[in-house]
Amino acid sequence: MNKSRTTRWILLVLAAVGLGYFGWQRFHGEDHATAANNAQKAARVAVRVTVAPVEKADFPVYLTGLGTVQAFNTVVVRSRVDGQIDKIAFKEGQLVNQGDLLAEIDPRPYQATLDQAKAKKEQDEANLANTNLDLQRYIKLGEFATRQQLDTQRSTVQQLTAQIAADAAAIANAQTQLDYTSIKTPISGVVGLRQVDIGNIVNAATQSGIVTITQIEPIAVIFTAPEEQLPYINEAQAIAPLRTIAITTDGKKPLAEGTLAVVNNQVDTTSGTIRLKAVFDNKDHALWPGQSVSTRLLVQTIKGATVVPDDAIQHGTEGLYAFVVNQDSKAELRKIKVSQSIDGRSVVEQGLSPGQQVITSGHFKVQNGTLVSTAVASSDPAQPKVRQE
Repeated sequence: MNKSRTTRWILLVLAAVGLGYFGWQRFHGEDHATAANNAQKAARVAVRVTVAPVEKADFPVYLTGLGTVQAFNTVVVRSRVDGQIDKIAFKEGQLVNQGDLLAEIDPRPYQATLDQAKAKKEQDEANLANTNLDLQRYIKLGEFATRQQLDTQRSTVQQLTAQIAADAAAIANAQTQLDYTSIKTPISGVVGLRQVDIGNIVNAATQSGIVTITQIEPIAVIFTAPEEQLPYINEAQAIAPLRTIAITTDGKKPLAEGTLAVVNNQVDTTSGTIRLKAVFDNKDHALWPGQSVSTRLLVQTIKGATVVPDDAIQHGTEGLYAFVVNQDSKAELRKIKVSQSIDGRSVVEQGLSPGQQVITSGHFKVQNGTLVSTAVASSDPAQPKVRQE
């Protein structure tokens, strides 16, 4: 009986173990199946990315730098005569033209000097007329007038003639001094802050001026370029004046377009740069003297270049690369070589061909061979930034 009881207990334990193993196998088997199914589904889910086409286009090559706007001409207006200022005829910041009246100095002392010179000339002209009459009388007297008297009279006529010439010069000088009492604009430009007020006494010996005028049409920008670019600049400049663009220092707003006018005659050995001067028409006054700007000098245009957005270019341990989306909608890693880059676009010399689609966003989820779902970037500001494919 004991042996039979022991056998029954063994059978019960084995049955319990079997049931437990069956339940565990069923439960965990479903988990493994679910995990496998999820893995298969994950493998079939495409990573969403944005793509852009590789284009064939003409690519402008610019030399970028920093420059300073410089007035084409700057004049400090000073008085050329002494006197009291009676009138200020300009407003600060006003745009003036050459010959416009700026200020007036009390003209009365200079008018009196001019009148005196004119009166002196009239007096000498009357004396000359009388002396000429005496000379004619001496000539008519013939042998009754001594030779000495005749020579003396002729000398007197010559002296008075010379005196009248001196009087004419004095009149011209007095007129010039009187004209200087009206201070006029020597160039067209913008007047600055006034340095002298009405009622003040000014004189020609003072160094401080009445106002400063800066010419802003046209205007110049002085900037620098690396000395190694000098041969390319000179070569292109010999063909035609190089296009130069002035931009705000943050690089967001183009201000004006002009042409390169001067390449300095000496390289700065301390910085290894060459100074350049570009001229701009500046009709809209976008450039202002003393303003700091960024510059772009167009030295070359690459015809039919392979161009991609900068966002497509990735940096790796082995260099630059980009992901191309193939016909199976899978990402392919391509090693590339870039030669030029500006305004968010780059020229690719090796690794890509026009017409291909490159990934511009979503790289962090992409590996070589990853299935992708694409949205194409749009450059049209009126359209959404991306469109679904």
